[in-house]
Amino acid sequence: MRNTVKFSTAVLAAGALTFGLSACGSSDSDSASDTSGPLVVAASPTPHAEILNYIKENLAKKAGLDLEVKEFQDYIVPNTATEDGSVDANYFQNQPYLDDFNKKRGTHIVPVVTVHLEPLGLYSHKVKSVDALKSGATVAVPNDAVNEARSLKLLAANGLITLKDGVGSEATPQDIAKNPKNLKFKEVEAAQTVRSLDDVDAAVVNGNYAISADLKPAKDALVLESAKNSPYGNFLAVKDGNQDDPRVKKLAKLLTSPEVKKFIEDKYAGSVIPSF
Repeated sequence: MRNTVKFSTAVLAAGALTFGLSACGSSDSDSASDTSGPLVVAASPTPHAEILNYIKENLAKKAGLDLEVKEFQDYIVPNTATEDGSVDANYFQNQPYLDDFNKKRGTHIVPVVTVHLEPLGLYSHKVKSVDALKSGATVAVPNDAVNEARSLKLLAANGLITLKDGVGSEATPQDIAKNPKNLKFKEVEAAQTVRSLDDVDAAVVNGNYAISADLKPAKDALVLESAKNSPYGNFLAVKDGNQDDPRVKKLAKLLTSPEVKKFIEDKYAGSVIPSF
């Protein structure tokens, strides 16, 4: 049986406040975690927790690793919990997102090892191709800075919009130079994009949320982000200072093992791509 803890939205909201308050009271002397107990890792349910649970059930015991997986639906609490020591590590995010998070929240999270890429995709319950999107169509996009910019770059790469020259990883709809279909944008929390598909004409959805909703990115996306030279690989991360935790090193080695690579390739069939 999987030793996995799932958190409701209400608990997450309360947890975010608790974790934030705890972080305010922490000090640099608390940065080194106790390495005698299980390694507690915060993760998005799909595919991150699935990958971790595969390791827990098949590889961890032989490697001498006691692994506990905690599932979170949002993109905030895993980092704040890692910062204040409520968990030892997390596995859910990419470098641009982490850079933005650390800058805005004053956290000290660092990557350990990159594991996989989840291509971002545009999905619709109403049309079968981007050409079928009508003038004035509404497109839902994640409202966090990095994933919104990533979404707009996906649309631009497929000819739906043109972004202003020099726009970087913080692009917003205000940075659109040309919008031939006069698309309207609905900014929602990343976890809500897939749930908005019945209310909008299309939505840009992160790979983990698409897979959780039984969408197959490689098959169902109208357009899909290219994996070539992508900066959006997802990695195991810890609070700075905990990189040398022997439990973290064991997990990093397992996450990039041939067994995990095969598991990812077999289970996700191109919707999640190993980065090692």
